[in-house]
Amino acid sequence: MNIIIFGPPGAGKGTQAKYIVKKFKYFQVSTGDILRDEIKKDTEIGKKIITHMNEGKFVEDEIVNKLLEKIIFDDHKKNKLIFDGYPRTVNQAKNLENLLNKSNQKIDYIFFLNVKKETIIERIEKRKVLENRSDDESDTILKRYDIYMEKTKPVLDFYSSNEGFYEIDGNLKIDEISEKMQGILNV
Repeated sequence: MNIIIFGPPGAGKGTQAKYIVKKFKYFQVSTGDILRDEIKKDTEIGKKIITHMNEGKFVEDEIVNKLLEKIIFDDHKKNKLIFDGYPRTVNQAKNLENLLNKSNQKIDYIFFLNVKKETIIERIEKRKVLENRSDDESDTILKRYDIYMEKTKPVLDFYSSNEGFYEIDGNLKIDEISEKMQGILNV
């Protein structure tokens, strides 16, 4: 099965995806990690990405879509993908659907971790200390949260009628969220 985990920056998408990866031997597709990897490689694409991220903007769809395509078509990862924070726009959602259809796959479960802004700020400030991420500055956090809420609402509307769509209280403790997700996945 393939899974999407949605939520604003700091909602715990990566933490929950890592839990599923470890438990079921799935593959986490974190656009954030993929983008940060391009930055580390210091490629031309990486330079464009860092500029967008530091300004609190989303990276252009064409860049993200290109980087994801090779992952989706990897036979070893087929029907074992957990999309962490992707798609973020309706255009990306349609592209993902198209790529999955071409590779004879589909999305089985969609989890939306709904988290209050105050909780997000608190979590990201802790993450900044632990992980020292350049995209975790306070002003950037607030900008990313607002952009997320504005741009991702249509994506949630796009998926909310899917029978595998579940909204989970992302303010809960990590293990409580994991338990809820595991109960839904019936495993």
